[in-house]
Amino acid sequence: MNKLLSVEKLKVSVEDKAILNGINLHINGGEFHVIMGPNGSGKSSLSYTLMGHPRYEITAGNINFDGTDVNDLAPDKRAKLGIFLAMQHPLEVEGVTLKDFLRQAYNALYDGTPKQKRLKEFAEHLINKLHLLGMDTSFAERSINVGFSGGEKKRAEMLQLAVLEPKLVILDEIDSGLDVDALKTVCHALNQVKKDNPAMAVLLITHYTRILNYLKPDFVHILQNGSISKSGGPELAAQIEISGFTDQ
Repeated sequence: MNKLLSVEKLKVSVEDKAILNGINLHINGGEFHVIMGPNGSGKSSLSYTLMGHPRYEITAGNINFDGTDVNDLAPDKRAKLGIFLAMQHPLEVEGVTLKDFLRQAYNALYDGTPKQKRLKEFAEHLINKLHLLGMDTSFAERSINVGFSGGEKKRAEMLQLAVLEPKLVILDEIDSGLDVDALKTVCHALNQVKKDNPAMAVLLITHYTRILNYLKPDFVHILQNGSISKSGGPELAAQIEISGFTDQ
């Protein structure tokens, strides 16, 4: 099994305040991991740290991605290595269509590699991914997230990861603010992308177990007070549903 992400004894501070207190996490290619925990436990901080947000200072430990130490790498360098972060509140960008954004992002990621595509080749690639997700081609002609519902914003994120084909997808609370129908739609899209790219690893961050009614993780981790207090299989999420986080 290809060891894709290794996080060792990771400690992180924001403005001299300790946020993460010794995270150990290992993800192999193709695996689906879920991190759960109460508000303020450090879940989103972990996702931002993995992506290289400059506000989050690594004070100890190491992050290795696909054989490369990334502690000091900028977000764009990490993205080129194959890390993708879907944020809880994606930005709106007036006047830039999803289609144009995705083409620029794709070519920036794969510039100088065999995966780089000419305009016609990329158009075919985009259409194939839209069909994979059951999305109308007109969706890609809209400005990024402008006027989108919560569910549409998350579907746009699913389209991005389908098109960009990262090695590791970090999903920060993609279920936030979604009703049941929108949640089912987004989870179906994620399942389709994962099926289309089985080597892709997923790290899903969430408060709630309801999303796991539609997704099947390999591992579940409980993050509390800045460290992982317990790890297990999907049955751990079922225990949380019954007893909450305090008894884990």
